Amino acid sequence: MIELHSRATPNGRKISIALEESGLPYRVHAVDFARQEQKSPEFLRLNPNGRIPVIVDTDPKGGDSEGPVAVFESGAILLYIAEKSGRLFADDPLARIEALKWLFFASSQVTHIAMQVHWLVRLAEQGKPAPHLEDYRTELRRLYGVLDGVLEARTWLAGVVYSIADIAAWTWVERHPMHGLTLDRFPALEGWFRRVEARPATRKGYDIPPRAKP
Repeated sequence: MIELHSRATPNGRKISIALEESGLPYRVHAVDFARQEQKSPEFLRLNPNGRIPVIVDTDPKGGDSEGPVAVFESGAILLYIAEKSGRLFADDPLARIEALKWLFFASSQVTHIAMQVHWLVRLAEQGKPAPHLEDYRTELRRLYGVLDGVLEARTWLAGVVYSIADIAAWTWVERHPMHGLTLDRFPALEGWFRRVEARPATRKGYDIPPRAKP
């Protein structure tokens, strides 16, 4: 059983969507940010960095561990889910490298820059200084252009197979309206975005754990 410790944030959604795609059984533990549960001693034993998402596999296969295995960092968790389920990752070695290239691009480039825009927009909404917001927006548009370019010639980021690379990028591209951006200039990216959005696992995993309703 996979124990998912998370919230319905862009990084958290990567894992709930992947778990829905994988078919692996899992149980959800909603982390209460208001109570700083991600900084508790219990949580820090799972992830010393004090961030969600984290998974704990109570029934790992292979390796030297005889007990539960905790995995943190969304890219590493996505790879773990793909390896365990045998889905969301190609079998061919070169195709796997292609998926890993775009997984790392999504995890390090898209996630990092989109997160900067995200928090700066939040500051601006609160009437606080948001230094370099437009610079980060410009860089995020550039990254959208990189994604658009590769998607002009393929259906999914790694080629013909939908993979963890697509999931890793999609949850932050999905935030484009909040970030003050549009996909109008990136038709291939927009088409890809709609294809991922339409997948049943995307729709189901998007709100796991459910957000509190007003």
